[in-house]
Amino acid sequence: MFNNIIITGGAGFIGSNLALTLQEQFPAAGISIIDDFRSGSFNNLEGFKGDVIAAELSGIDLSHYFAPDKIDAVFHLASITDTTEHNQLLQVHDNVESWRNLLQFFAGQKTRLVFASSAATYGIAAGINRIGQSQKPANVYAFSKVLLENLARQYARENRDQWMVGLRYFNVYGPRETHKNATSSMIYQLAQQMRQGKRPRIFKNGEQKRDFVYVKDIINYTIAAATVMGARQTGEIGIYNGGSGEPRSFNDIVTNLNRVLQTDLQPEYIDNPYSFYQPHTEADLQETKKHLEMGPQYSLESGIDDYLTSGWL
Repeated sequence: MFNNIIITGGAGFIGSNLALTLQEQFPAAGISIIDDFRSGSFNNLEGFKGDVIAAELSGIDLSHYFAPDKIDAVFHLASITDTTEHNQLLQVHDNVESWRNLLQFFAGQKTRLVFASSAATYGIAAGINRIGQSQKPANVYAFSKVLLENLARQYARENRDQWMVGLRYFNVYGPRETHKNATSSMIYQLAQQMRQGKRPRIFKNGEQKRDFVYVKDIINYTIAAATVMGARQTGEIGIYNGGSGEPRSFNDIVTNLNRVLQTDLQPEYIDNPYSFYQPHTEADLQETKKHLEMGPQYSLESGIDDYLTSGWL
């Protein structure tokens, strides 16, 4: 189906999982990664057979490397993902201008464009997060993702033969997130504490709930956005949630990590210093299931099981 694919941010957590999965599913395709390696790692790409362009996406001259009419699909995952990075110029410039550079290069083409947005665009209000509800970004990272969606809608209106799909990723965890250190998932961080024999530290009283989604489900959603959606829709943009649809507490995580690590460590509850902390996230998957024709395959239990089996946890 695909002859030539570009993945931006392909050395990162989700990007590297996507690159290796696409390589397996489309062995004849040429896959090119663009990554500046500020938040990615070469270790994630062990076994990757395609091309890697080490460059900062907002300033790269894409015409030096690609002919736009020869690229079948672009998966845009490059982003500053650290939500504690409060440099507004850096966050907005890098995240938005990188996307603008891609859109301008592929404007008028029939290239399938899939981009990563974020559940952070919903803000800190508790409850079920539904497509169509007001977006209330609580930090500049989330604000930059709102701008990505705005740009996509604008370009879709101006280029009627072009289609784009955005996925609002929820709390993703799984293999190849090790390099993220403090910004890796709480599942990974708590597991490392417990492996050292330490009590896992979570905010009081551990009942805050998150839509934790295993990275393999996210990869399935992302590829479907370029295959199922691409086969049916042109001239418009689709925005869909990428989550599990099942919020789980941090206490649930500790229980399951004790189970797979064969430990019996009780949580150490600490005060929450963040005023913008989300007490509850939950992806409504009605539109996702309707348009991408799939739902999640992994529960928290089976995702953690697979994560441990992978050797990355």
